[in-house]
Amino acid sequence: MGSKGTTTTTTEGRSGTGRQWIMGNDAFEARMAHHDGIKALWETKWKFPCTKSVYPFHDGQFEDFEPIFEYLIQNNINDGTSPEYTNAFVPVAESLTAKGDAALANGDTKAASDLYLRACTVYRIARFPYITAFPKINNPTKWCVPLFRNPRLFQVLMTPRNAYLAQKAVYAKAAALWPSPLEDISIPHTHAAGDDLKSIPLYVRVPPVAPAPVVLLMTGLDGYRPDNTVRCEEFLSRGWGVVVAEIPGTADCPADSADPDSPDRLWSSVLDWMKGDGRFDMKRVLVWGLSSGGYYAVRIAHTHRERVVGSIAQGAGVHYFYDKEWLEKADGHEYPFQLTPAMAMKHGYDSVEAYKEGVQKKFSLLETGIIKGPSTRLLLINGTLDGLMPIEDSMMLFEYGSPKEARFFPGALHMGYPMANASVYPWMESVMASVRD
Repeated sequence: MGSKGTTTTTTEGRSGTGRQWIMGNDAFEARMAHHDGIKALWETKWKFPCTKSVYPFHDGQFEDFEPIFEYLIQNNINDGTSPEYTNAFVPVAESLTAKGDAALANGDTKAASDLYLRACTVYRIARFPYITAFPKINNPTKWCVPLFRNPRLFQVLMTPRNAYLAQKAVYAKAAALWPSPLEDISIPHTHAAGDDLKSIPLYVRVPPVAPAPVVLLMTGLDGYRPDNTVRCEEFLSRGWGVVVAEIPGTADCPADSADPDSPDRLWSSVLDWMKGDGRFDMKRVLVWGLSSGGYYAVRIAHTHRERVVGSIAQGAGVHYFYDKEWLEKADGHEYPFQLTPAMAMKHGYDSVEAYKEGVQKKFSLLETGIIKGPSTRLLLINGTLDGLMPIEDSMMLFEYGSPKEARFFPGALHMGYPMANASVYPWMESVMASVRD
């Protein structure tokens, strides 16, 4: 893709002075129907993917969610951040967990695992749209952290109504039944500085033969370590290990969310641990960043280019995403809830307005100069009509640094689903195979 072909349509002017977003000005200006409340969210956006058990309902079943949303609609519970929203999901998740326990007691490990994963999916939607514990828990009902993990959070009590804690617990039950079990570990954050916390929680799965090629999977704004079972199975089926890590400002991540350099320290600690662990082929380390994780996949491709053989940035926002003009309209686009309050908190801002005013200068990979330097192989994946992270952000990367590779899907929304994975996995295989011992 030639860089000159994208500049005239993506960078010409600002609001009121001629900018034409590739998604189209009508779509850019529009407020999507699902923002009109829980009934609209269910009927216009979430019901269909739920019937197909696809994101964000992967591993789940429609029959688990239909009565929950009927209850939410009947009781006019529209605020996804409220305890009433979260608590509506818990009885179904607890029932599925109990059924999984019964199946396990009867020796049916496959049924037990499936039921546990269904419970995890219910807990996942319960703790939507966003949680973080840095520098403090943003929503105690959606998430509780064990007291020993972060002493700053001593005031939060662990109760059955804490969705993320419960999700992780039931995920561990499912994972214990798999041929390649899950390791839920915390490693030392050896490069921690400033306000970074001192340990990094990771999920690790490895194939029988070691040392193995490995994928460092960087999660997104609302999908965390227990939400990537299918991807991990894909890696293991190819003889690759996987290390799953959350990104700064989300879930259990210990990196200082307000410090734009904290991810570099985070990934240095993770890669150092992987090297010392001995089970990973450090010549064959691939990175895959999902959605908000795509930003970090682009960044690590430059900052740690000598340590990773390639990186996939799927649905990445690196510069234009932080543009105030974009952010003024993003809350009306495809994200199921309000996007900017979550993003402001994720980046360490106290208010949405402060985030809109200051985030581009502080975090943009163009403003900070990161993308102007050389990189490892970098694959960019997205849909051309992405309303969360504009496709302009992926296209502009061709104008800077090393040559890039890409697959953009015309007419597709954020992440380029459902077509994207058919391009990602073959690329990963080719990169792994290209390494010579």
